[in-house]
Amino acid sequence: MRQIGIEPATITAPDIDETPLPGERPRAYALRLALAKLMPATGYTIAADTVVALGRRLLHKTETEAEARAYLRLLSGRRHHVYSAVAVRAPDGRTSARLSASVVGFARLDAVQIENYLSTGEWRGKAGAYAIQGRAAQFIEFLSGSYSGVVGLPLHETANLLRGLGGQW
Repeated sequence: MRQIGIEPATITAPDIDETPLPGERPRAYALRLALAKLMPATGYTIAADTVVALGRRLLHKTETEAEARAYLRLLSGRRHHVYSAVAVRAPDGRTSARLSASVVGFARLDAVQIENYLSTGEWRGKAGAYAIQGRAAQFIEFLSGSYSGVVGLPLHETANLLRGLGGQW
């Protein structure tokens, strides 16, 4: 947010259930979570969620190295979608949300590349087991859409939502 001139007063990690609903598609899942993360506040509140999807399959935030390895093998040599939803609540209670959809293409990864990346620990807690803004940038062959959305907060959409709800900075 600092990149677009916004200095947050506070940053809070909401505690919500992130279990997908039966049959829920990745786009709808990302939007639902962003809206669920909006917390009551006196000023503007911004919440976001990023989902990595290979087809209809969600690649969640990784918790184990084995899971991260499996995700990286799945993404190797393929394109996938990254959906980043942002929701904004104005001080008067009005709420608006937008979805950023991007396509990311990974190079084909060999076992050594995967193991070297896993050894960095950068995959921990990352949707799809990678951080495009980190060392995984070396694996990206193709990007169509919002770089900041893939990082985790679509800045263009965030700024537009804030302006639309009367926010000035």
